[in-house]
Amino acid sequence: MIAPLSIPSPEWSSFEIPLPWGGALTIHAYALCILLGIVLAVWITSHRLTKRGAEPGVVLDISLWAVPLGIVFARFYHVATHPGDYFYEGADLWKVFAIWEGGNAIYGALIGGALGVWIGCRMTGIRFWSFADALAPGMLVAQAAGRLGNWFNHELFGLPTELPWGLEIESTNPAFPAGLEPGTLFHPTFLYEIIWNLLGVAVLLWLERKFRLRWGKAFAVYLIWYGIGRSFLESIRVDPSEIFLGIRSNVWASFAAILIGVIILVVQTRRHTGQEPSPYVPGREWPGADAVDSDDTESDRDTIGDDAEDEGDTEAAAATSTRETTS
Repeated sequence: MIAPLSIPSPEWSSFEIPLPWGGALTIHAYALCILLGIVLAVWITSHRLTKRGAEPGVVLDISLWAVPLGIVFARFYHVATHPGDYFYEGADLWKVFAIWEGGNAIYGALIGGALGVWIGCRMTGIRFWSFADALAPGMLVAQAAGRLGNWFNHELFGLPTELPWGLEIESTNPAFPAGLEPGTLFHPTFLYEIIWNLLGVAVLLWLERKFRLRWGKAFAVYLIWYGIGRSFLESIRVDPSEIFLGIRSNVWASFAAILIGVIILVVQTRRHTGQEPSPYVPGREWPGADAVDSDDTESDRDTIGDDAEDEGDTEAAAATSTRETTS
């Protein structure tokens, strides 16, 4: 029996647009969710980076590298960690490339996206860590939007539950666990992750304002926050995944994200004690209008300026000089 507050799965996952020359173009809801996430992440990152002194539109230049590589690596990472879904006797190997059917791993996207950002930053003169910090809250928003795609695809749900907000999954779904009664409800892990990610945006922005997280520290907090949430949510999902030492591969990846985040936070805190002078590496600055940091109020900027004048800003200069070409 379905609980009165249970979450129904959508009755559609795609629609068709007739083409003038015949046939139709199929639009998948999953793809629209991914596209929405990309647009939101680019917009948020552009707004934040421009306020910090970057040239308007430079985020688009970097995204032209980051987005395609992120999508490719996301798909290949998913396939690599779910080989049984794609490589078996009689399998259609073209399914490996069918990203519209679902199956894009965020950790693969992080690897590919980081490579694309590094390339784009080298070409535009933007500091890698400056871009990463500006991107951090946008990544959480993008991942929240992307999780809606799993809902439309009726996939990646959690263990059975009797909670009233359980997710309805049809018993004919290939992922429906054998032996369970039709009408069994499942944990809506897509919804849990959406809530966790949006809560993470609020926490990250608060920490950023309170502690002035720069030099990759905001991105480090993102990795830690997302890794903690994902490690739990991944452990209650019922979809098949590769297991190493009794733990799902994506849980290991979540632990790695937490560890990398902690390392970045510790190392960058020790290396950079002063304020970040510019989102550009020295010599590559955009000669535009004076920037207004989106995280500063006027009083904050005045205070920072007074402190810098009083102290000669020698500490900040020393902290940044050793990293000016690699940040």
